[in-house]
Amino acid sequence: MSPSNKTLAVILGGGRGSRLYPLTKLRSKPAVPIAGKYRLIDIPISNCINSNIYHIAVLTQFNSVSLHRHIARTFYFDAFHTGWVQIWAAEQTMQFTDWYQGTADAVRKQLFEIKSTRASHVLILAGDHLYRMDYSKMVDFHLEQNADITVAVQPIHKNDAGRFGILKREGLKISDFAEKPKDPVVLNDMVSRDDPDAPYLASMGIYLFKIDVLIELLENTKYEDFGREVIPHAISSNTVYGYDFEGFWVDIGTIRSFYETNLALTTPDPPFDFFIPSQPIYTHTRQLPGSVIENSDLKNVLIAEGSSIHNAEIKHSVIGLRSQVRNGVYIADSILMGADFYESDLIDPNQIPLGIGENCQIEGAIIDKNARIGNNVTIKPFPLGIDEEHEKWVIVNGIVVIPKNTSIPSGTDISPEN
Repeated sequence: MSPSNKTLAVILGGGRGSRLYPLTKLRSKPAVPIAGKYRLIDIPISNCINSNIYHIAVLTQFNSVSLHRHIARTFYFDAFHTGWVQIWAAEQTMQFTDWYQGTADAVRKQLFEIKSTRASHVLILAGDHLYRMDYSKMVDFHLEQNADITVAVQPIHKNDAGRFGILKREGLKISDFAEKPKDPVVLNDMVSRDDPDAPYLASMGIYLFKIDVLIELLENTKYEDFGREVIPHAISSNTVYGYDFEGFWVDIGTIRSFYETNLALTTPDPPFDFFIPSQPIYTHTRQLPGSVIENSDLKNVLIAEGSSIHNAEIKHSVIGLRSQVRNGVYIADSILMGADFYESDLIDPNQIPLGIGENCQIEGAIIDKNARIGNNVTIKPFPLGIDEEHEKWVIVNGIVVIPKNTSIPSGTDISPEN
């Protein structure tokens, strides 16, 4: 059995996801759609499968029904395969009666299940990052160094140090940690690389533990968070190594990062490539027809299957599953998440149809699933830093977000000029 097959992956399903609100109003962070047809949880699970790690647990707590449903429909192995993807939901027990209080606390409350897997190592992953990584190489590095803990690290620009947990590495071993440092004296002490533009190493929130070390650290402390508490404590008592990863990686933690990352996928040379046959990203298989595009002008557009676009102009946008875009529509710099279903006949003839109505102008917006946008609706972006919450839409850092299942009446104007 390879070292990877002795590794248990534990994916953290996230808390309330307030920084991604309103996309997390009805779903957990890992269940948020990305790139038209995937969900964020597909990324770490696919990375595990491509790395020959087949024992995967997803810890869930908040708004988790859609996430559970997606995983149950998508990730199951045949009867001749020993792998599994399990949901470990927060629950009351004789030992623990409260909810998960943080990343480390969530894992602590599942130590019984972790021990029962008889894994030799535990890989802790986040459920809301976009990247492609072969974890088996990290496992090999971890074993070669005989490390107690290995943290995946990535070089970052000096101007970004204040947004990350910074690790000081001497040789390959981590010797110090600073959480989002801004003090010039502290920053000077945390330099790990001979690169004036990217002198620091940031933690990616990916941790590999010897299982006995993980158990000891969690059972003998009350630490609630891996990044802020467990790893800094372990540096002084255990051998902690930093594993280099220099590929594309982004934390989809805010509406702005979600928006910019999705739109970057529409460019001719996207930072993340879904078209790698040897390392596919898996998701729920849907029996959908090919998209229909009639008499439309499209430039730098990512379109998922099952969509229908008629006499429209679309630029630099993501068009999700089952999207309906009608005559005379202009869409730019926007994300349409599409719909969960088709509707052939409206029960109520006065109800706005699913999708985008005729003669709409939509720019700088995120339209969540099952939204109904009436005819002649105008949506335009607001200046950076503007945050407002209205009955039917939310403005987050200048981006207009139409929440899931929302209907916008015909003639509505959502723009700074209005």
